[in-house]
Amino acid sequence: MSRKGKVLVAMSGGIDSTVTALMLNDQGYEVVGITMKTWDYATSGGGKKETGCCNIDSFNDARMAAVQHGFPHYILDIRDEFGDFVIENFVDEYLAGRTPNPCVMCNTHIKWRALLKRADALGCDFIATGHYANVHQHTNGRFYLSKGVDETKDQSYVLWGLQQDLLSRTLLPLGTYHKTAIRQMAHDYGYPELAKKSESYEICFVPDNDYRGFLKRRVEGLETQVAGGNFVDKTGKVLGKHKGYPFYTIGQRKGLDITFGKPVYVTNIIPETNTVMLGDEEDLNRQDMVVSKINWIKYDGITDGTEALTKIRYKDQGAIASLYNHPNGVQVQFSHYAKGIAPGQSAVFYEGDDVIGGGVIQRGQIA
Repeated sequence: MSRKGKVLVAMSGGIDSTVTALMLNDQGYEVVGITMKTWDYATSGGGKKETGCCNIDSFNDARMAAVQHGFPHYILDIRDEFGDFVIENFVDEYLAGRTPNPCVMCNTHIKWRALLKRADALGCDFIATGHYANVHQHTNGRFYLSKGVDETKDQSYVLWGLQQDLLSRTLLPLGTYHKTAIRQMAHDYGYPELAKKSESYEICFVPDNDYRGFLKRRVEGLETQVAGGNFVDKTGKVLGKHKGYPFYTIGQRKGLDITFGKPVYVTNIIPETNTVMLGDEEDLNRQDMVVSKINWIKYDGITDGTEALTKIRYKDQGAIASLYNHPNGVQVQFSHYAKGIAPGQSAVFYEGDDVIGGGVIQRGQIA
């Protein structure tokens, strides 16, 4: 029995989760590896073979690493748990004219909960993943996230939904390392091929990166139901016909199949009338938004006027905003215009490198 405790490590077969497991094993934790099968690509009807974390090669890579280092490994089938929530939410959000973030939904509602449930069953004190972020405990007793030291890999944005019972038992050992160091570790552990393995940034259940095709396959007759809606400008003038509002996202410029001799962008989506609004780049500017489904992390709430660096997408640098309590969550007032605020995406609030909390951007009025 390890003095450091027993930890259940989510192992996808990729470099980050493998190094996480081996690192914790070396540090003296009693490691149990687990690989979660979340979906069947064959059932999604895509045109490519299974890639990423959910194919048999990845399962074998994870198991081999565990066997070679002398700790147990299990494969956990959570396809039903995953599909019912994450995929249905993904489809429902697009049909509501929003742009979902399935990785946030999966981390928040599926992966961590599934891990914790199995950790309890296996007598594990902790759960661990290969995410680039850090977990700390504040003097107020609350557990909170902070950014990983590698700014190019930081994943704190997609973990904002983790609640206190999950954070209190989460280990994120990669948060204090740069990706280059993790690649070197993989090589040093004797996995040179893993060290060179490229990374996938696609949604796991849409590995061909064609979310429109996925929606068409998932919702029978969708293409016919939504075809022929109007492109309009901000005055309501009809500019042409589009292929259906679910197939567009706020800020989109390419693939509109309509030309004006200048760049135009999707600035608003109105599902009730199957309308897609187009405008100039400056028409994407907004100075405020409402964020709901809030999960406070570092503190148990905010006082009106709290300033926070607010990120509205994963690769966003963030912008300073003032936060105000609102009946539906939080009213966010940016000090300067924010560009391309997309309902359905996550807004995450930072105090320096620390995550105060986050939520889901709601549909609002056009300025």
